[in-house]
Amino acid sequence: MPDRRSAIQFLAVVLIWGTTWFVIKDQLASVPVTWSVAYRFAIGGAALLAWCRIRGMPIAVPASALPFLTALGLMQFVLNFNFVYRSELYIPSGIPAVAFALLMVPNAILARLFLGRRLTRHFLAGAALGVVGVGLLFGQQLALPDNRDETVRGLALVTAAIISASIANVMQASPAAARFPALAGLGWAMLIGAALNALWALVAVGPPAWDSRPSYTAGLLFLAVAASALAFALYFDLIRRIGPAEAAWTGVPIPILAMAISTALEGYRWTLLAAAGAVLALAGLIIALRSPPPRPHAASR
Repeated sequence: MPDRRSAIQFLAVVLIWGTTWFVIKDQLASVPVTWSVAYRFAIGGAALLAWCRIRGMPIAVPASALPFLTALGLMQFVLNFNFVYRSELYIPSGIPAVAFALLMVPNAILARLFLGRRLTRHFLAGAALGVVGVGLLFGQQLALPDNRDETVRGLALVTAAIISASIANVMQASPAAARFPALAGLGWAMLIGAALNALWALVAVGPPAWDSRPSYTAGLLFLAVAASALAFALYFDLIRRIGPAEAAWTGVPIPILAMAISTALEGYRWTLLAAAGAVLALAGLIIALRSPPPRPHAASR
């Protein structure tokens, strides 16, 4: 069982990230995706470093950490979020949240390959059940001819986002991540990601664009400060404390909250197939996560 600190972090991450999917949808109205992502992580990274400064925590990182932080920024704050934002152009915001419930599957596999963490049969059986459930959830959309192409695009983008996020998650659990201050490193990774997003946006879509609607500004601040600076600090600390697969427990309740919001505010219509898929996916993940925490190989110690 997680300790009290981990339990509080877990709950906070679920509550914050369970609402971000709907907020992201509004960010797509008029500003090119990559600019919105660049703004988000420029503000989020600056907020984290400002917090470190206020608390008297170090903000400097060694030069040797910059390649690691650049790779982390690329995978987590460039590729992952560009794929996620674009997926919501094609599918309801709650569906990527459900798909991200499977993040613990690649997290566990990559942790097994690179960190020596074992995969139990219990975990594998539950994860397989979860994959089937998510397939049934998407099957509702794929069964509609008018939406099939868009749903396939959305599914492909979400899959790419999950892989990118999983690589970043496992990087945070690696020994290399322990060689610099955690919050400062995360802040610099966000700022590096923001810079890379800005370069991408300049080349792909042109000069910066802005949406003057108050909802865009409010949503951006929420995504930058709460869903980025705060939630990523909590989540990456969970990864370091209990491991990448275990931290992905957050993926189980998040889609329940996200799909409820999508139903209430976006008019998402549930069918028996979709409901069965969601229940099956979450049940599979719960089964997988009830297994004992994986232990590292003796050779990796």
